[in-house]
Amino acid sequence: MTLLARHQDFRRLFVGNSVSLLGSSVTTVALPLVAVVYLRATPVDMGLLGAAAFLPHLVLGLPAGVWVDRLPYKRILVIADLCQLVLIGSVPIAAALGLLTLEQLYAVVSLAGVCSLFDAIAAQSFTPQLVPRDQLLPANSALMLTTSTVGVTGSAIASGLVALLAAPLAMAVDAVSFLIAALFKSRITAAGVGNPLRGKGDLFDGLREMFSHPVLRPVTIAAALGALGGQTQNAVLVLYLVRVLGFSPAFVGIALTVAGIAGILAALITPVVTRHLGPGRTFVFGMLLSSAAGLLLATGPAVLSQLLRGAGPALYGVNQQTFRQKLVQPALLSRVNAAWRFLVYGTQPVGAVLGGLLGTVDLRLPLIVSGVLMLAGTALALPLTTR
Repeated sequence: MTLLARHQDFRRLFVGNSVSLLGSSVTTVALPLVAVVYLRATPVDMGLLGAAAFLPHLVLGLPAGVWVDRLPYKRILVIADLCQLVLIGSVPIAAALGLLTLEQLYAVVSLAGVCSLFDAIAAQSFTPQLVPRDQLLPANSALMLTTSTVGVTGSAIASGLVALLAAPLAMAVDAVSFLIAALFKSRITAAGVGNPLRGKGDLFDGLREMFSHPVLRPVTIAAALGALGGQTQNAVLVLYLVRVLGFSPAFVGIALTVAGIAGILAALITPVVTRHLGPGRTFVFGMLLSSAAGLLLATGPAVLSQLLRGAGPALYGVNQQTFRQKLVQPALLSRVNAAWRFLVYGTQPVGAVLGGLLGTVDLRLPLIVSGVLMLAGTALALPLTTR
């Protein structure tokens, strides 16, 4: 029997996440196009929009871990999906009424970022309660595979929907996906309770646990630098593809689809690569591929760049998450996951603003800087190659 067949509650979490990711992958293409094509966003506007999405992780990252401890994980997952249904759904409604503004997009992505923060902490902390410890690597690989697969599907769907309906209305698909996801997650029988530290400890428990651990410390620092560089690039990626390379909205979707296909293939082979290289070397290898993506894109080969941009995160993402779930005691896992998101996602608003500012000088400059930052993170992770 497969992992999903053996563990019914994990299957419900898996399906719910998959559906919402499918919708969100449409928004990944549609929302930047709304800003660039319909609202005439500048590079600074795009940087601010990217920063708004990740700012909640910086502001609320640490307290979120404590708050998640005090509520059943299942309830948090369902509420987060329903809130995102309302938020994302407001964009096509405002567009249809001719009322859509950049300010609304900033508000929507910020509040949706709050929901995403709580959803991710709860889901990552819930997973070890839904599958046995020795099944965490395949479980995380399955989740990463789904992320990549629905990203490809969503990019293809988004390209068609943008052509047929226009970008703002295409986002209605994302809104509906959160309703379906909430229905699946509401059927999970386990509540996700029983943390003995609920209501105890302080905001810094997760940080202390990560930085005192010889494996989690380099993983976290490397991931934070990688995220900083990645968002520096992402903030201007669509702008670069449209204004420098001359891609049409449909070809932007195709370019993102190429990255998604690479992510699918990488997620499929991650368990095999990890068994042969070890989790530490696989983590470093994935970061190295991601580092090269921005540098290559700045020099022209967009397809190869997108292949590396898709493959790298699957290789390092599965392993960094499994490291935390295996090395941290369950009583501290929510707070460690929250602290990790505070540091790694909290750097991304800085990266987004940096990308926007650098893009005002030259749209290639953020790509180069992002590659250098990721290489720095890769170098700091080199001690993991002994594991």
